[in-house]
Amino acid sequence: MSVQVETLEKSMAKLKVTMPAEDIDKAMQAVYTRNRGKFQIPGFRKGHAPRKLIEQMYGKGVFFEDAINDLLPEAYEKAYKESGLDIVSRPEITFEEMEIGKDAVFTALVAVKPPVTLGEYKGLVAEKTDVTVTEEDVMKEIRHDQEMNSTLKTVEDQPAKLDDQVVIDYVGEMDGVPFDGGSDKGYHLTLGSHSFIEGFEDQLVGAKAGDQLDVNVTFPEEYHAAELAGKPAVFHVTVKEVKVREMPELNDDFASDVSEFETFEEYKADKEAKLKARKEEQAKTERENTLVEKAVENAQLEIPEAMLDTESRAMLEDFRQRLEMQGMNMDMYYQYTNKNEKSMLDEIRPGAEKQIRTRLVLEAVSAAEGIEASEEDVEKKLQEMADQYKMELEKVKSFMDEGSIDQLKNDIRMQKAIDLIVAESKEN
Repeated sequence: MSVQVETLEKSMAKLKVTMPAEDIDKAMQAVYTRNRGKFQIPGFRKGHAPRKLIEQMYGKGVFFEDAINDLLPEAYEKAYKESGLDIVSRPEITFEEMEIGKDAVFTALVAVKPPVTLGEYKGLVAEKTDVTVTEEDVMKEIRHDQEMNSTLKTVEDQPAKLDDQVVIDYVGEMDGVPFDGGSDKGYHLTLGSHSFIEGFEDQLVGAKAGDQLDVNVTFPEEYHAAELAGKPAVFHVTVKEVKVREMPELNDDFASDVSEFETFEEYKADKEAKLKARKEEQAKTERENTLVEKAVENAQLEIPEAMLDTESRAMLEDFRQRLEMQGMNMDMYYQYTNKNEKSMLDEIRPGAEKQIRTRLVLEAVSAAEGIEASEEDVEKKLQEMADQYKMELEKVKSFMDEGSIDQLKNDIRMQKAIDLIVAESKEN
């Protein structure tokens, strides 16, 4: 196999790859061996007809296309490595010559990592973030625990107010006709939760158990059901129950019930300490992001379109996998959101571009500063992964192939580049 590399404009390149005829013939023999059982030739038991006879009856190309398809991934992989290029996109394959008995020639149009001209990345300025924890902040955290441990009490002849829960039956109509999905019985709705269409819950404030009322709303213009989007509807609602939330008293008993502390003061002090640590971590992350964004803005680079397309599709694939983990597929998602693959890729594109720019600039800073990932760095990161997944270190190592370790080292180098940018920055 031979490879010729042609460098093109805008960080593109073309690999011209020749696959020898003898390799193709061996691949055709393998295809024949794999598929001969599918052919029934008179005079031969099924799966025992000679290859030449099958080719005479079905044409010389009967095994050719599958042979080429079998060889192509490995041929491209070898060409990729032999080229020495840092390829950052899927290849666009075009066959220039493909004839039985002769060498096959294909080209692979690819994007390569674009050059980065770094601007200022040291001495950058970021505003200092206030990490003060106020009494109001602490009490907000405590009130959340209080609400989580509250109880609901059914009341009679008492009008519902925001934060109360109502149990309702309802039938939705549009132009006097009930519509699909617009009816339910015994539905528990917390007023002010924004679970229903805007305006629905507000019209139930003041209602009492036994009340019957009509709730008029207009569906949002971008509602997931296209036949309802932007249209007015009326819901005939019967209030079956009104329930008020009873909060536990904030005292030592409450503290011991919801935490490991015996007194309310200890519990409150722990909330304050954790909130302080959380704010400091958020401030650290925000500062890192701000400084890295400035370093990226100061750099110059041009992202090839093929690289951007590859990154966008990789992000869409990641989204698809996360959807499936939640029991939903892309077709269901597209139907629910009135989107399609193209609109999703358009939506993902800005984030993909930002992600690429950030990664390339951090890699350039790492290279400029001679930053490396030591074996100790790798070992520490693997131990962190083991702790995170509650696994033995050696078990985690067994899952890591050479490519995974290379990616891990790159991640470490980029984090070190971020640390350098932060360490060399100024605080305003």
